[in-house]
Amino acid sequence: MLAQPSQAAFRRLLDEIGTVDAVGVEERVAKFTSRSIKKASKVKGLATAVSMVDMTTLEGKDTPGKIASLCQKALRPSEDPSVPPVAAVCVYSAMVRHAKRHVAGTAVKVASVATAFPSGQTGLRTRLAEVRAAVGDGADEIDMVINRGAYLSGDYNRVKDEICAVLEACGGSALKVILEVGELETYDSIRAASFLAMSVLRPGDFIKTSTGKTTSNATLGNTQVMIEAIRDHFLDTGIAISMKPAGGIRTAKQALHYLVAVKETLGDAWLTNARYRFGASSLLNDLLRQLEKERTGAYQAPYYFSETAESY
Repeated sequence: MLAQPSQAAFRRLLDEIGTVDAVGVEERVAKFTSRSIKKASKVKGLATAVSMVDMTTLEGKDTPGKIASLCQKALRPSEDPSVPPVAAVCVYSAMVRHAKRHVAGTAVKVASVATAFPSGQTGLRTRLAEVRAAVGDGADEIDMVINRGAYLSGDYNRVKDEICAVLEACGGSALKVILEVGELETYDSIRAASFLAMSVLRPGDFIKTSTGKTTSNATLGNTQVMIEAIRDHFLDTGIAISMKPAGGIRTAKQALHYLVAVKETLGDAWLTNARYRFGASSLLNDLLRQLEKERTGAYQAPYYFSETAESY
């Protein structure tokens, strides 16, 4: 539950942005899973989803060789030349320079988790130094975690000030702000955190559900709350904020449900990897299997495609 001292500040914020009809959200997302998709649209949706994947490896045993393999898979996910490259490879800051060497000059971005991912529990000076190091080594995108302690205690100015400081450290690199929805507990809290972040973000920056390091990650429900917040913010300000659900999206069928939600809530302008991503590397092989099935009429065994990395 939200800490008691935060309740007054939280109520004031909800008065400004409006509350979430939780029952309505669940009814809407249930309808997204029942949509019938024709073959041509399905193939296009699967390929679009591939182009939106952020392939990720965040392990203590990461090596330059492992990063090279990750980048090779990112650039050419399939032997089928019609399958596009993924959106980005996401690595720890120490591995950014190795990833950059392999994808420089291509459409694949290099993203780096920073700000003491996944906890965010270091001093701001240390977190900003990590961001600057990653950007200096060539990171095109930075994934930061918000200060959940400050948010849950109602210190919203501190949350915004820290996001602003990270934005400054990013320079021209895009920023993805991770809310860690599993720790925010309610749809109202997720909506409020989304608006706090978006109030200082630039066009092309993202809000992101999760680190993938907690037991609760992206769902159609919490993602719907966030994309409705993006829609409302865009209608109020004209600023288009991007979205990244992360963790728990493992099948092509799930990915198509998420894309249906995007199309029906935000429209076709968000059906591009500049405005929507999947933090779900384990999803990639199932997308490739489904595309191969649509092309040949037969499923390939899971091991037919090389192993991918994690999903954050």
